[in-house]
Amino acid sequence: MTRSELITLLMQKNPHLQFREATLLVSTVFGGIAQSLSQGQRVELRGFGAFSVKERDPRLGRNPKTGAQVQVDKKLVPFFKTGKDLHQRLNKDHSE
Repeated sequence: MTRSELITLLMQKNPHLQFREATLLVSTVFGGIAQSLSQGQRVELRGFGAFSVKERDPRLGRNPKTGAQVQVDKKLVPFFKTGKDLHQRLNKDHSE
């Protein structure tokens, strides 16, 4: 699902919302998550999952084009862990 599809779905489920309002809602939620992560905070949405930031250590990598070794600096990467409810919804058909 894309951002525009999410906005459309939000407008369909809430007919009183106009496009501009639905866009602002989606942007506010995603912006809040991104801002919290950039400050090193964890964002938990009960039943859905939790976003956090993990640090990757520096390592020796390879340039895929030349095969030459390159030093890759440490970096922060976003991480998502599914919540129990979402995990069960995803796997309900496979548990039988």
